[in-house]
Amino acid sequence: MKLQRKNMLRASALGALVVSGALVLTACGSDDNTKTGTDGSSKAAAPAPGDVKCEGAKGKLLASGSSAQKNAVDLWVKNYMAACSGVEVNYKSSSSGEGIVAFNQGTVGFAGSDSALKPEQVEESKKICTGGQGINLPMVGGPVALGFNVAGVDKLNLDAATIANIFNDKIKKWDDEAIKKLNPGVTLPSTAIQAFHRSEDSGTTENLGKYLKAAAPDAWSYEASKKWPAPGGQAASGSAGVASQVKAVDGAIGYFELSYASSQSIKTVDVNTGAGTPVKATGENASKAIAAAKIAGTGSDLALKLDYTTKAEGAYPIVLVTYEVVCDKGNKPETLGTVKSFLEYTASDAGQKVLTENGYAPIPAEINTKVREVIKSLA
Repeated sequence: MKLQRKNMLRASALGALVVSGALVLTACGSDDNTKTGTDGSSKAAAPAPGDVKCEGAKGKLLASGSSAQKNAVDLWVKNYMAACSGVEVNYKSSSSGEGIVAFNQGTVGFAGSDSALKPEQVEESKKICTGGQGINLPMVGGPVALGFNVAGVDKLNLDAATIANIFNDKIKKWDDEAIKKLNPGVTLPSTAIQAFHRSEDSGTTENLGKYLKAAAPDAWSYEASKKWPAPGGQAASGSAGVASQVKAVDGAIGYFELSYASSQSIKTVDVNTGAGTPVKATGENASKAIAAAKIAGTGSDLALKLDYTTKAEGAYPIVLVTYEVVCDKGNKPETLGTVKSFLEYTASDAGQKVLTENGYAPIPAEINTKVREVIKSLA
């Protein structure tokens, strides 16, 4: 009887400890809510916060690529590692191009890319994905914001042709007639325009190029490319580097994900699409554009085709979707469990809510349902 009572007291204390641990985790994101199995994998001791399922996850997972999703990935990794004991996810924010190179060299479990794999990249991936190939899983959506820093100007409207001519070095002053026409009543200074672009291969660059080529073909003659194609302007490394330059330089304009503008209080351009009102760069407005996307990939590949020329009210046209690039088959056994576990969380309702709360746009539910199905099938 004494033994039974002792066990009951122990169970009661353990239950209190678990509840306390959960409260601490909610507040700090640093406590442990899991235990490690005999095989070294992380097994949830209780329902993990934020839809994290740790079953089968173990060891260290390396990933790299797009800086567009860095702020979202940082939060995902924090939540995930807080829930899954003994598991480490290390995402190196560099660029889409570098991420794909690392993936096709077999040095990372997945890569982040703001543009879908090209046919030659898919072919190359077959050397790493034994019996399979690299596929694109849309995970993060959002607007490519055009941040500006012009003394005395708090609000700025631009259309596709004017944006193109600013970035191809044909419009050189902020009081150019083309800009004044789009901003009646706004006093624009004669300050020289300082246009900043990415120095390295970038999916964000490619998505801006896709928009300009589609919406202003007469002004933007360059094919969309990860490498900046136009003359003039100044280069900076990563979205963070471009945002920092825009923040610091009077007369500057640059492109980066909205979260970088929000975190540094950088003003952003409203885009005149031909709709009734110029459209602000917000996650909600980006979602309206992404919702019209069509799946262009086949089989397990969920690459999307976006409409950059939309004139729908409130639809922000300069959008990107960041893909997590993974092997459909032939993933390394030592990282497969963690890849699936981590991506299941990022695609979950809680994972996508992180995007909504941080200036990104969640993947539309109809597409995200398919993403979840593919993740479960990874082998």
